[in-house]
Amino acid sequence: MDTKLLELLVCPVTKGPLEYDREKQELISRSARLAYPVRDGLPVLLENEARTLTDEELGL
Repeated sequence: MDTKLLELLVCPVTKGPLEYDREKQELISRSARLAYPVRDGLPVLLENEARTLTDEELGL
């Protein structure tokens, strides 16, 4: 994931920052508790495509 692109992207739900998880190929929104998939290098920033993060994944 291009770091410049990551700086421009925000969570579509909260408008907050996203973190890239290279291992899982996901963009993480801690404030929304969602993980958006990255498919073929393209982020899919649709709420209905995201999965809910667990407390463990958030480090809580």
